Amino acid sequence: MKPKDVAGCAALIASHPVIGPRYGPALKDLSRAWLRLLGSEAMTTAVFEEVENGRVNLAGVGVGVFVHDEFVREVKARPQFWIGPELVKRILQGNSPVLSDHEVRQANSAKGLNELVWETLLGPNFAGRTELYHLMGGTYIEIHRGFRLKEMITSQAESAQRLQWAIDAGGLYWDAAAGRYVKSLKKGTEEFADKPHIVGITRELEYGRPGSWVGSLFDYRPPRFYFSSGEQRLLIRSIAERTETNAVLARQLGVSLNSIKKMWLSIYDRVAEHAPELTAADVPSGAESKRGKEKRRRLLAYLQQHPEELRPVLRPSNGKRPRRSSPVAQA
Repeated sequence: MKPKDVAGCAALIASHPVIGPRYGPALKDLSRAWLRLLGSEAMTTAVFEEVENGRVNLAGVGVGVFVHDEFVREVKARPQFWIGPELVKRILQGNSPVLSDHEVRQANSAKGLNELVWETLLGPNFAGRTELYHLMGGTYIEIHRGFRLKEMITSQAESAQRLQWAIDAGGLYWDAAAGRYVKSLKKGTEEFADKPHIVGITRELEYGRPGSWVGSLFDYRPPRFYFSSGEQRLLIRSIAERTETNAVLARQLGVSLNSIKKMWLSIYDRVAEHAPELTAADVPSGAESKRGKEKRRRLLAYLQQHPEELRPVLRPSNGKRPRRSSPVAQA
């Protein structure tokens, strides 16, 4: 999501006959709340568009946030409430439950993050398109791979059908009276969806029942390289844009060409120290330009399979990466 997308995405929420009314007076402030968080480490977003005959149509939106433990306890307590409007109110009042950039890095380096799906919704003209729901689900996984997650709570469903999809994906119902996640309800899903509710899963519960659709998100390896935030932005942009031109990257990131070159040198030095095989290019000696391109391609291909290297994390205080005792580190 970019600033230019915010108004349209908020209007999509406002137009929904069930979700829009949940916001009440807070609906007019939804765009302001999103703009305040946009670009922060704690906000994850996706905008889905369909291009037809040169015309771009907004198909759907997904917004998630990393929140404090205390807020998770609040949303689970009785009486429960609609999360979207409460987030709007608190963010604009200055007592936001959303983590700061530093808090995201701290949590992602320690016990883990609480991921809360604010809203995920397709527009009325796209709601019947099953393939788009598959796309949204795949995008959710792609955006959140590589984070050290400890609990995930999905958006509050507007219908029994959407609620069932969340359960089929691996979520569990939250029984506020019992204070725990459960597999089934004493009352029907229609009644459950009509009132403020929670569907989610914790790392501990997921480890006890392998095989769910979202379970892979709890698999976690600590990074090997501990890139700086600036280096991560450069690498993320390089993967997204599929460009090898430093001049293009400099323009998109708003920094000098010299800064881009220095960042690449720092990146390659760090990678060469811990994984020299990624910087060794199988190119004949003397073909420096081709060698450099192959080295970059190899590194970016590795990072696409290891997204933990591109997630916010604190570098070890001694400047060295910690040793791993096993191939898959305990989260």
